[in-house]
This record gives sequence, C-alpha cells and structure tokens, in this order.
Amino acid sequence: MIGHARSVAVITLGCEKNTVDSEVIGGMLARRGVRLEEDAERAETVIINTCGFIDHAKKESIGAILEAIELKKRGMIRKVFVAGCLSERYRSELEAEMPEVDRFFGTQDFEQILTAIIPESKFDLKYNLLGERLPTTPKHFSYLKISEGCDHPCSFCAIPIMRGGHRSRGMEELEFEAMMLAANGAKELVLIAQDSTNYGLDLYGNRSISKLLTRLARIPSIEWIRLMYAYPAKFPLDLLDVMADEGKIVPYLDIPVQHASTEVLKSMRRGITRRATEDLISKIRERIPGIALRTTLITGYPAEGEREFEELEEFVEQMQFDRLGVFTYSQEEGTTAHPLGDPIPSEEKFQRQTRLYDIQAGISLSKNLAKIGAVERVLIERKEFGEDGEFYYGRTASHAPEVDGEVRIASMKEIGIGEFVHARITNASEYELEGSVVDDASIV
Repeated sequence: MIGHARSVAVITLGCEKNTVDSEVIGGMLARRGVRLEEDAERAETVIINTCGFIDHAKKESIGAILEAIELKKRGMIRKVFVAGCLSERYRSELEAEMPEVDRFFGTQDFEQILTAIIPESKFDLKYNLLGERLPTTPKHFSYLKISEGCDHPCSFCAIPIMRGGHRSRGMEELEFEAMMLAANGAKELVLIAQDSTNYGLDLYGNRSISKLLTRLARIPSIEWIRLMYAYPAKFPLDLLDVMADEGKIVPYLDIPVQHASTEVLKSMRRGITRRATEDLISKIRERIPGIALRTTLITGYPAEGEREFEELEEFVEQMQFDRLGVFTYSQEEGTTAHPLGDPIPSEEKFQRQTRLYDIQAGISLSKNLAKIGAVERVLIERKEFGEDGEFYYGRTASHAPEVDGEVRIASMKEIGIGEFVHARITNASEYELEGSVVDDASIV
C-alpha cells in the first residue's frame, strides 16, 4: 500500500556533505507540510541522495536505486527521485538505463526537488534555505557545511566534476545557521567542506577560516568546534594561532595528505612535497601540543610502485598520526589520472591498505595506552545494556563523530545523552578507550 499522500523518505548515501544536503531537503519539505518517513515503504515518494565518489560508492548508490525501483514495481511507493553526486555526474546514462526513476536531480537542485513534490509551492532559493534544515544527527552535534565544490586540480578526484568550483558561504549566513543548530541543541559544530582551509578566498579575497572560527566561537551554547578537510598545500598558518588561543576549538585537525612520495604527490597534482608536508605537521604540533591529527591516504595510485609504497609506510610510522583512513585507488572517468590507467591489481591495493592499517593499529594502541590514568572530557552519545552491565559511550575532543573511535564509560549516576562528563581512562585497545566518571572536584 502506498504511503500517506505527500509523504517522503530521504535515503542518504556518502559523506557528511550529503547528510547536510538531505537535511536541507527534509527541512524545506517538512516546513511545507510534507510528512517525512524513515521507512521507505511508508512513503509516497523516495528520494535517494547518491554518492559517486569512488567505485564502491557508485555500486552502493545503484543498489539503493534498484531497491526503490522494486518497491515502486510492487506498488509500495509511487515515485522514485534520484539526487546527489551520482545523478549529477551520470544523469544521461542513468536516465537511459533506469526509466523507472521519475526524476533525476543534481547536487544543488533543491528548488526543483521541492516543486516536483509540491508543484504549487512558491520558493525563493536564497531566502528560504537560510537555516532551513531538519537535523538527522543526534541533537548534541551538527555538521556545518561552510563551502561547496573545489578548485584544486587533484588528478584522482572527480569532486569538481560533480560539485563544481569552490564557493564559500557568507559568514553572516553561517553564523545564523550555527545559531539555529545551537538552538536545536547542538553543543558541537563539525565544520565540513571539500577544502575548509580555502574558505573565504572567493568571497573576501583571502583565506578567512580563522575569522569564521572566531565568529562561531562567540555562540554561547556551542562548546566544541571541530575542523575537517584542511587541505595541506597553502595551509593558512594563522589558523593555528586561533586554534591555540580559542578554547572552544578542539585540538583536532583532519588534514588529508593522500601520499608521502614526492613523485606520487606530483603526479596527483597535490601542490606539495613530502618535506613540505612534514614541515607543516611539525609546525602544527609545535603550535598546538597534544593536537590529534587525522589523515587519509590512497594506495594503488598508478604512479605508486613498491618503492613509493614503502616510502608511504615509513612516513606513516614516522608521523604517528592519531587517526588514519586508507582508500584504495579508484580510476574515475574525466579525471586527469584516468589516462594513466589502473595498472595495480585490486588484490595488491587491498594488501597495501592492510599493511598501512596494521602499522596504524600499533600506533593507535600505543597512543591509547598512554592515556590510561588521564582525565578526559567526554561528550556522551548513547547508553547501552550488555552482558557485562550498563555503559555509556561518548567521544573526547580527539574523536570526530562517525569516523573515529569512542570511550566506554561506567557511571553510578544517570547521565543524559548530549551531556559532558569527565572520565578517568582505565583501559585501552587499538581504537577504543574505557573509563569511569569522576567528579569535577576530584580532577587533578
């Protein structure tokens, strides 16, 4: 049976930027009386916000579309809409191969989605989208997308093809949205973009991420601000001063370096060398002692031979990152690396990925064991009952939501979800910590 008239289920795939886009879509529909459903089978229309970043993400998106088409064939839903990166990049091919889909939309076609569901709706995109979001994350944290698109020429990346060039959002607009999120209960803002350190260059003529952070830190109920996706080339060093001096900005930085070999970095068109990367990391750690650094790497890039990969292994061991993600290379149409082919077998790519993760596991374990006995401030995210009792789970300042580990906490007192507590770390594994709540008065 088809769901309630003008009821919509939004299925989100891919990164946090897609999460924000889906929240915007959900918010603008809900404010106009559309009923939002979590279960696709209870909706009249299903919107699939797709990812097209790498091959695995494409397959996941295609699978989700086919599942929605099957629901339509069975009479469970009436319409299937497809939006996001995959639709932006392969619209004509998808239209030809999936005629059962009612409409395809790009990454920023919010107005068209609204009018397709509510044809009579009058909609001013610039006016109506300001702060118009229906958060889907837990109330205590929210993502704040500060810019769209990317201007960097990285050879392996199709993001500019799907998202276009870099476009910053104005500080006033971002401050207003952050205040709305705070009013909804957010205590932590996670700033995201394709390149957060390039923020403001197009609007203000200079990189203005430091000014934006200072402005957001004035919002009283926001306690943590976290910066993700800081591009290493032309890194604005004034950012470090603001991070060191402003207490609300957590000592955490996500800075995807992708590789260590200067030759590979050159082929990747990253605009930086290994030495410059190492110098930057040293400056960051010198200015902000104890900062948690997260990075991402790519294995199996066409220019990566065994010698270059061994250099990458040595680099990971030397740099001692706190958090590390590893992607295997995906050959993408339209990128400048595409003509290089895909000479490294998938099995070898995954073996290299495993080798890096094995190195990082030892680093993570060592770093976590060193925390035993320390007292950490923890943001509580959930409570679970298990065979060994009742525990709370949360994150420290060195844990970003959804991508890093967490802390399991024992407490004799009830703790509210979204509350901050202090916990003394009592045990550790490669990616998790354990602790017990301590009174603020006992912190030494």
